[in-house]
Amino acid sequence: MAGKVNLNNVSIVLHRPRYPENIGAAARAMRNMGIEQLIVVDAQNCDLTKICRMATHAALDVVEHMQVYDSLEEALPEFHYVVGTTARLGGQRKVISTPSRLAARLLPISALNQIAIVFGPEDRGLTNLEIRHCHALVHIPTAEFSSLNLAQAVMVVCYELFCYRDDGKDAKPAPRLANRQALDEMYAQLKDVLMRISFINPDNPDYFMNNFRQFFSRLPLRAKEVSIIRGLCRQIDWYGEKCRRDGHSSGKD
Repeated sequence: MAGKVNLNNVSIVLHRPRYPENIGAAARAMRNMGIEQLIVVDAQNCDLTKICRMATHAALDVVEHMQVYDSLEEALPEFHYVVGTTARLGGQRKVISTPSRLAARLLPISALNQIAIVFGPEDRGLTNLEIRHCHALVHIPTAEFSSLNLAQAVMVVCYELFCYRDDGKDAKPAPRLANRQALDEMYAQLKDVLMRISFINPDNPDYFMNNFRQFFSRLPLRAKEVSIIRGLCRQIDWYGEKCRRDGHSSGKD
């Protein structure tokens, strides 16, 4: 029997949407494709009357259970895998080329993990700072005109997740992964200790930390592995402080 993406573990996150009509249309698209968890972050206009009008009666339950947050930092801590959408390519944006390939990646992950798919503002999309929350990025290929309406982009991605089937082989579920909060705490601790031992440039630490984020996102990490890395950071920090107290600058006994 072909495997399917577990849509019950998928949430759509609209970050800073500008128009309530787009929120409602996105909710309707989600409901069409069997995804019911909608999160809205820092909406510029969250007029429920306009949202419900575009959602129509069929998707009112999606709107009624919609979660609202002020920032991505508040919205994403409990998710184990975060995907950002982007129209821009290159630079820091290492992307999964199509939503169908994203669906193939998410099939095993979705069995045991909560997944968030984040869509940026209509006018500019997700910034480089915001994509640091993401394990992966997905790009929707288009012809010469690359800009999609927010609800259209949501529909394309949700459609591919809904339709995707594997080749009939038993897909082994991915293990339960560390959530976003655990990862962010690990990155903050790693950044601090690497600056303390002068491994990364304190004038521009985020540039170097992006390499670590991309490296660890390719694994991705379980909670136990995050705990091991954090323990290693604590030991490095302790040993560096011990050497400082003992008057050793090189870290040698």
